[in-house]
Amino acid sequence: MSIADQIKETVTTNDVVLYMKGTKSMPQCGFSSRVAGVLNFMGVDYTDVNVLADDTIRQGIKDYSDWPTVPQLYVKGEFVGGCDIVTEMTLSGELDTLLEENNVGFDKAAADKIREANA
Repeated sequence: MSIADQIKETVTTNDVVLYMKGTKSMPQCGFSSRVAGVLNFMGVDYTDVNVLADDTIRQGIKDYSDWPTVPQLYVKGEFVGGCDIVTEMTLSGELDTLLEENNVGFDKAAADKIREANA
């Protein structure tokens, strides 16, 4: 199985996937930490893939999405974006809408708290 096929299988068989540096319980860079922190705080059930554990995946995910940086968030097989995009979507409420439209469970009150704290 090629790396692209492996990535496609991962993003299509899991509702939410975060390709990141480190793990959701131990992020290894600030950008990965921010996105994982948002998802963790909002109670989103997601699969984390540590790109630092495998250089083929680290480069493969960049090629797969045609996006040069990590972290990368996928919802129902669709690329959402990196740290800046996820942050903007969280603060605008767009992430809530995306998760709701895709029947992905999350804590709405926690999402509201993030917005209140950043208002």
